[in-house]
Amino acid sequence: MNPFSASAPSSSPHDTQTSLGNDQPRLLLVDDEPRLLASLHDLLQGRGYQLVTAATGAEALAHLSRLRFDLVLLDLRLPDIGGHEIMDFINAKGIESDVIVMSGEVGIDAAIGALKRGAYDYLRKPYSREELLTTVANALKQRRLEEANARIANQLENSEKMYRYLVDSSPDIIYTLNHEGRFTFINDRAYQLLGYKREELIGQHYSVLVHEEDLERARYVFNERRVDERASRNVELRLKCHAGASQERTFNNTLMTISLNAIGMHVPDQEVKKLEFYGTYGVARDITDRKRAEEVISYQAYHDILTDLPNRILFKDRLGLAVIQAKRKQTELAVMFIDLDRFKLVNDTLGHVKGDELLQQAAGRLKECLRKGDTLARQGGDEFTIVLPELRDRDDARMVADKFLEVLQEPFDLDGHAVHISASIGIAIYPSHGESIDELLRHADIAMYQIKGQGKNGHAFYDPTMQDVSHQKIALEQSLRRALENNELEMYYQPQIDAISGRIVGAEALMRWNHPARGVVSPGEFLPFAEENGLMLPISDWMIGALCRDMLQWKNIGGNQVRLSLNLSPQYLDRGDFYEKMRNALLRYGIAPSQIEVEITENICIRNPQHAIEQLNKLGQLGVSVAIDDFGTGYSSLAYLHRFPVHTIKIDQSFVKEIHDEHGHYPVVLAIISIARGLGLNLIAEGVETESQARYLRSNGCLTMQGYLYHRPMPLPRFIDVLRTQGLPAGASNVLAFQA
Repeated sequence: MNPFSASAPSSSPHDTQTSLGNDQPRLLLVDDEPRLLASLHDLLQGRGYQLVTAATGAEALAHLSRLRFDLVLLDLRLPDIGGHEIMDFINAKGIESDVIVMSGEVGIDAAIGALKRGAYDYLRKPYSREELLTTVANALKQRRLEEANARIANQLENSEKMYRYLVDSSPDIIYTLNHEGRFTFINDRAYQLLGYKREELIGQHYSVLVHEEDLERARYVFNERRVDERASRNVELRLKCHAGASQERTFNNTLMTISLNAIGMHVPDQEVKKLEFYGTYGVARDITDRKRAEEVISYQAYHDILTDLPNRILFKDRLGLAVIQAKRKQTELAVMFIDLDRFKLVNDTLGHVKGDELLQQAAGRLKECLRKGDTLARQGGDEFTIVLPELRDRDDARMVADKFLEVLQEPFDLDGHAVHISASIGIAIYPSHGESIDELLRHADIAMYQIKGQGKNGHAFYDPTMQDVSHQKIALEQSLRRALENNELEMYYQPQIDAISGRIVGAEALMRWNHPARGVVSPGEFLPFAEENGLMLPISDWMIGALCRDMLQWKNIGGNQVRLSLNLSPQYLDRGDFYEKMRNALLRYGIAPSQIEVEITENICIRNPQHAIEQLNKLGQLGVSVAIDDFGTGYSSLAYLHRFPVHTIKIDQSFVKEIHDEHGHYPVVLAIISIARGLGLNLIAEGVETESQARYLRSNGCLTMQGYLYHRPMPLPRFIDVLRTQGLPAGASNVLAFQA
């Protein structure tokens, strides 16, 4: 993203001249984005700088090899040579140029890499004009100071005045201590940075400046008595400001022990005496801003940016420490794995921004339920993990889990949208359920999925039998993948009856799995699993082919006008090539589109309604009709009946099951019948099992039914025999509904 807008600068002669004798700082601008390079050039032009530009790493290296630059403004991401490699070249060649890194990288590795290579500063794109100009000015100012220090240092031997000027003009604090650790000299920089005047410190012990927590480290360094090259020490110390101990700045102290051999100096031919310790000379450089930047980078490396909670790396570290402590004290701890129920629904319907707000609010509520020593972390997505150290007993963990469920029951306000969610919580106890970090997390995860499978909104402790269920799921997935290869899937059909004539007017086809070991498996056992594990798409592809092949057999008994409704998985409807799959299959087998009716559930309407409308309208243009299955059980909206090209409504068996008295009053069923009649839609009742249910539906206007009262699902050969026994009248318009 360009912070400024301008056209790219053209090459000019002054860009490549060496400009001997010119006091203007020379800057090298390196960026592969032409607009950014142009805007950067225009911003700095006319401010007393010589500007040279490079659009590639190779150009930058060529300029650096030929010219001397005071400052390099460097983009890390270049098409040929990365910014880090250019900095390595500068360091390897001993090129005395400061570097300001400008990058759009969001990770911390780029920033850390730049700082390690000696970058003066790191600006993240987009940056403001003022920030860039200030950083450039400060870099050049510090460079001038450092160059001034270097020039004056060469004159120290000949001029005490020059020495004083250098010391007092230094950007660093320069000081000397006597053998007791008291200041004998300190430059004016101490006043500029810390607020202490020179006369306030002379004669004082160094401990008046050092932060209390760093005194022991300072004592070790300042007591150094060696006089060779090993006497030099680098140490970071926090020095207190004049305002009080509550304020401090961090300094990198370069220390050197001073010794005096007085006897040897006066008697050169005399045996060398033992050196006498005289004091310490030190240089303290202010690295406060750098330390703060490092702290920010370190914090971001171990915390989730969205929720400000520990991330999985920090969580594992804290869990490891908690396990060590529990082992030493022989106590229990609990690990919880939390998955937010219905979060995906909110994310898909209200958008990712509202989803992020929901995660932040949920994290805040969970955090309020914990003790000071507990750790709540975000694993990613809508998953959280918790460690509860030093449990008295398992009831402590149960109480916390109950509290989580309670606080999540309250609605969340997302800019006027009242959103309800719940959570599935799995709990593992150390050491009963595992002694390692990975074991505890895996077992808590398994317990969480156990709750997911039992209807969500609850918690469960891990039990070894859950592991068997988990292994069974893996085996089921492998077997289901083989089922497609081994042709183990089969279609069963349940006839639909006209309530007036008693004749079969359609059928619903139900998928069965002929498992080699378990026998016939119903769709309710394996299709939800297929939805979760990405197997629904290949199963649906097989389903379309099987459907068309069956219809070819119906043609042989006069079923040319039979219409078949295909009950679609939401995943299959979301797939972009669904329409082409359907159209190509109908063309291949010679099936008329008017013989197909696509069944959808109401839940499809809320996943991605606009995409669903587009897909179904394309099918409508092809000649395929649409039915709403299980009407009234999902997130119903009468508006969808107008927006979607719907031809049929199916009354869900849960409503039919409530009919116990043919003379009773069942308002939901009556409402659905009234809606279908008012909109001129076809109506089918599912799950009819008693004569009372049939008579009630017939007397109130629902004339097409299916259920055990009439027929159970049957294999295709048996269904064809039933059709032959009844006889299909010429031109019959039978409806066959397929459900996977």
